[in-house]
Amino acid sequence: MLTDFNFDIITEPLLKWFKKHARVLPWRETPTPYRVWVSEIMLQQTRVNAVMPYFERFIKVLPDIKDLAECEEERLLKLWEGLGYYNRVRNMQTAAKTVMKEYKGSLPADYEALLNLKGVGSYTAGAIASIAYQIPVPAVDGNVLRVITRVSADTSDITKQSVKTEIEKLVTKIIPKNRAGEFNQALMELGATVCVPNGEPLCKECPWSKFCRARLDDKIKEIPVKTVKKARKAENKTIFIIKQQRNIILHKRENKGLLAGMYEFPNTEGTLSEEEAVLWIKEQGLSPIRIQKLEKAKHIFSHVEWHMTGYEVWVDELEEDKSGMLYVDVKEAKERYPIPAAFAVYMKYI
Repeated sequence: MLTDFNFDIITEPLLKWFKKHARVLPWRETPTPYRVWVSEIMLQQTRVNAVMPYFERFIKVLPDIKDLAECEEERLLKLWEGLGYYNRVRNMQTAAKTVMKEYKGSLPADYEALLNLKGVGSYTAGAIASIAYQIPVPAVDGNVLRVITRVSADTSDITKQSVKTEIEKLVTKIIPKNRAGEFNQALMELGATVCVPNGEPLCKECPWSKFCRARLDDKIKEIPVKTVKKARKAENKTIFIIKQQRNIILHKRENKGLLAGMYEFPNTEGTLSEEEAVLWIKEQGLSPIRIQKLEKAKHIFSHVEWHMTGYEVWVDELEEDKSGMLYVDVKEAKERYPIPAAFAVYMKYI
């Protein structure tokens, strides 16, 4: 348990291990506050290998906070396309504007001030403060919760905020004052590459193997303890790829709710048959010439999942109207308009 485990023994072997095994990552090469911030927001619920090309593209186009603050929203969302959770990058832009106004364009070297920025929670504030500024504050994410509870065989429910708070207090006590960023990154790295969340942990490669209580007590599969989440709500949708020569129809979603302000392929609730799909097209004021059924697809959000049926439809004309539908050139659709990853399966048809 947390209270009766000697955490003083974990630091030295962890830092030695990290020095030898740390991955080479683009945001680690030059850990400026801005680069750390961008990488940590991107890494939320996204794998490191998937994030790297997005990070490099984002930094190339928006190399500093001023560029982020001034970026036109549609372009910003296009840069974020594929990462999902678009409110995160919107929050980043809001925070960037605050930093320009209140901190002369530099992220503050102050944990509490970082916490006050839009979209910055305790973990992100801790990562920026410790990695970029070497301030000895914790950065506790899911990886850290897992390795700390396993090494101490703690069976507290890590989904509870009170448990996370206790572990943050613990890390604060043991974090080396002169190696804060290295220590926090080492904890996260251990959880990401050795004491992994899914599958068997690589205990033989772990610097804590000799004293890890979960391993010694054969409780690796039982820890960490998590409350079972409620099942996601399933929604059936029919997706339309509507074409006319080199043009395609897109629809802009409302500026609130799921995928707010993003562009999508026209769609409707339910799973429509081919006959029903043709009728729906006609109800939009369009004249279908040919229709072809596409493969089914599924996309999982945090609280809902879409079960999709697709149709490719050719029509004799496209007209921009007041319903939010617009037709654009295929090349322009790919390059300019941010289309969520939820529709990735159908992107090849444009």
